[in-house]
Amino acid sequence: MFHDLANLFYPKICNCCDSPLLKAEKVICTSCLHQLPTTNYHLDNENATKKVFYARLHLENATSLLYFKKKGIVQNLIHNLKYKKQEDVGIFLGNWLGEELESHSGFKKIDCVIPVPLHRRKLKQRGFNQVTGFGKELAKKLDAKFIEDVLVKKSASRTQTFKKRLGRWGSIDESFMIENPEKLENNHLLLVDDLVTTGATLEACGNKLLQIKNTKLSIATMAITD
Repeated sequence: MFHDLANLFYPKICNCCDSPLLKAEKVICTSCLHQLPTTNYHLDNENATKKVFYARLHLENATSLLYFKKKGIVQNLIHNLKYKKQEDVGIFLGNWLGEELESHSGFKKIDCVIPVPLHRRKLKQRGFNQVTGFGKELAKKLDAKFIEDVLVKKSASRTQTFKKRLGRWGSIDESFMIENPEKLENNHLLLVDDLVTTGATLEACGNKLLQIKNTKLSIATMAITD
């Protein structure tokens, strides 16, 4: 009765279509869940996410959970996570992808999960890093450490998601730095982010991480542009 009364005044809605969620549904309604365009990239190590970084970044493995289309339901999902503080979205997607990866031989060897960081000004403005919940759930599933105080964003920038390709490359290259690298030495690192577009942000972060002594690198994201 309490649940029904609370839902009457504060209904939980689907983060894809904004329809009210049923009692047994969480984060996403059943209809949208079945419509989400999954990639199954973890089954193919020569997938499109890994190919984004060919000749740019040496990766052991790479995957993305969903295909992203402008004005599609995945865009709604990530928008609600980033700008409407629906942190449950990141946790939901991290748990989902983690269940896919925990039986994958390459990802089972991950030692540390590292989120793409926000600059402290944006972190204060937004209140949270949208990748944190996603990364923590992956770390749990992969029995890895979640470390967010080594890779640091040292300069603020405007959102990169829909910038034109050339402008994106110029503004990203020196935005990140490493602090206390000894925490990550001799480890296989999983770098995580919400979306792959040109790959510029992940490349910049990945190059910094690979400068740490005896590290290997893999990448996992919530989505990739289709």
